[in-house]
Amino acid sequence: MYLCIHHSSARNLVRNVFNPVPNAYYLIPVLIHFHTIWRFFHSLSPPPRPPLVSTIHLQPISQPVIQSSSHPVIQSSSQMGNVLSSCCSCGRHSRGSGYEPLLLEPERDAVASLLQFLERRTDTNFFTGEPLKSLSTLSFSDNVDLQRSAALAFAEITEKDVREVGRDTLEPIMFLLQSHDTEVQRAASAALGNLAVNTENKLLIVRLGGLEPLIRQMLSPNVEVQCNAVGCITNLATHDDNKAKIAKSGALVPLTRLARSKDTRVQRNATGALLNMTHSDENRQQLVNAGSIPVLVSLLSSSDTDVQYYCTTALSNIAVDTANRKRLAQGEPRLVNSLIGLMDSPSLKVQCQAALALRNLASDEKYQIEIVKCGGLPPLLRLLRSSFLPLILSAAACVRNVSITPQNESPIIEANFLNPLIELLAYDENEEIQCHAISTLRNLAASSEKNKAAIVEAGAIERIKELVLSVPLSVQSEMTACAAVLGLSEDIKGHLLDLGILEVLIPLTNSVSVEVQGNSAAAIGNLSSKAEDYSAFNSVWDKPEGGLEGYLVRFLESSDPTFQHIAVWTCVQLLDSGEHFLENHIRSSKFILPLVTQLALSNDGGTGGGASGSAETGHMDGDVGSSTSEAEDSGEVEIATLAKKVVEMLGLEIN
Repeated sequence: MYLCIHHSSARNLVRNVFNPVPNAYYLIPVLIHFHTIWRFFHSLSPPPRPPLVSTIHLQPISQPVIQSSSHPVIQSSSQMGNVLSSCCSCGRHSRGSGYEPLLLEPERDAVASLLQFLERRTDTNFFTGEPLKSLSTLSFSDNVDLQRSAALAFAEITEKDVREVGRDTLEPIMFLLQSHDTEVQRAASAALGNLAVNTENKLLIVRLGGLEPLIRQMLSPNVEVQCNAVGCITNLATHDDNKAKIAKSGALVPLTRLARSKDTRVQRNATGALLNMTHSDENRQQLVNAGSIPVLVSLLSSSDTDVQYYCTTALSNIAVDTANRKRLAQGEPRLVNSLIGLMDSPSLKVQCQAALALRNLASDEKYQIEIVKCGGLPPLLRLLRSSFLPLILSAAACVRNVSITPQNESPIIEANFLNPLIELLAYDENEEIQCHAISTLRNLAASSEKNKAAIVEAGAIERIKELVLSVPLSVQSEMTACAAVLGLSEDIKGHLLDLGILEVLIPLTNSVSVEVQGNSAAAIGNLSSKAEDYSAFNSVWDKPEGGLEGYLVRFLESSDPTFQHIAVWTCVQLLDSGEHFLENHIRSSKFILPLVTQLALSNDGGTGGGASGSAETGHMDGDVGSSTSEAEDSGEVEIATLAKKVVEMLGLEIN
């Protein structure tokens, strides 16, 4: 998903790119002012209706969806018949005051035809045949009033009928874009923006050179023209194939400048377009080079919710890149405070994106610490306790990253996050939320015995035992990794064993997931080291699902050196306990001793894995690497050494 989560090793983070793509925008009123030559045109057509001022604007979608589109809606107070009836005021103006100008014959015929087509417009396809020919005639006319009528007609038609069209439809509209008349420009860009909702039209508009006139319109001093041109580019930028072309067209600098416009509608369109350009590494870099970061950060304080949302989301995407986070850290000292403030916005979508932006910033330790110091934990806790899934997800993801640095472990626990996090382990509506919650608990337990104890006292182990056999594999992986970390504590491992954690860990050593197998085995190994009471291991020797013996046999005969290492190391811990019943179990097993002996003889080197101290799972945020070794080059030698020790502890000799 893009949402794209990148998992990595210890103390690395999840980095998501959220891509809400606004596909609707605001179009400014298209004002058509008709002239006083009614008497002349009256003789050419039926009596005209009074000229009408038409207002056309698009409304942005209220809840943009990740990598999806929704159709913009133009609202107009005019009727289609009025548009062409107003052509009655159109003529070629003479420099003399006494001359009544006439339309050319093809123009007069086009007006008459269009009036007829508009009378039955519900059954007319204006994108082909005679209707399109008539509109094209008016579009290519030298008469600016006819061009205005054609542009508004295209805008009205595309309000109600958006479909894939050909170049014969787009070319007259794009010709109108090049007009020096602002009213023609506004209506033409409205029509083009409507057609740009269609996927194929987006591509064809760019292929036909539509970006160049739109960029010229963005440079216009007229606010209405700016707004409609930017709105059209916003729609074009929703197609991935167009993004690089837009970035290279020279559009980013004027878009960035227009994001500072005093007109809120222009700001909405410009920031929406900038957001659409943040979905690839190359485009993000071009945005940064165009100076967009200071503009986007400054607009976080906008009073307009849509502008806040677009800027917050764009910054969240920009923060995916390491170099950009460094640039933000150096040049935007108020960014974290601004985003924390937006988590209290009355808009749910702004709250959500603010938390996600903080989550991406928290890919760096500097930001992890700063978020806590600036008071980010209380609003994150509030979002975590929300009943609205997107808020819970964004807050859980953010807290997960913030919890990575050991410096934040105690502050998060002291801020009362443990109970909400443990409750979210059962949030089966969303697997990601479960993963974020358990991974956060694992991070909080990583470096402090006190924190491990607090997590266990809050009921985390009971909840893990209750859920771990039924949750998705990704959640199982995180839960077993957390159990492995908690099992390192000598103070609480006895409590974990008393709670029966082995009863669920042993079946998971036979999981279809290698990660779940390894994490479960690592947890068992950690619990087997220096426990005060080994009766729990005796109870599970042959059950459930083959019990402890079955697990050891599977791992000893595995072709994976890491699994071999965990199993033989666990045997050493069990024998080192001095418990005779465990020694007898291992000695009497038909399979364990022969397999251990075989490993003891296999000491010619290799690439196995393991660690002699424990089967520890580190403090990380991603796929678990709990059972892997940092000394792979000496793995098989170490396995052989441990295997020999098992044989010696049993008082046997290797034949």
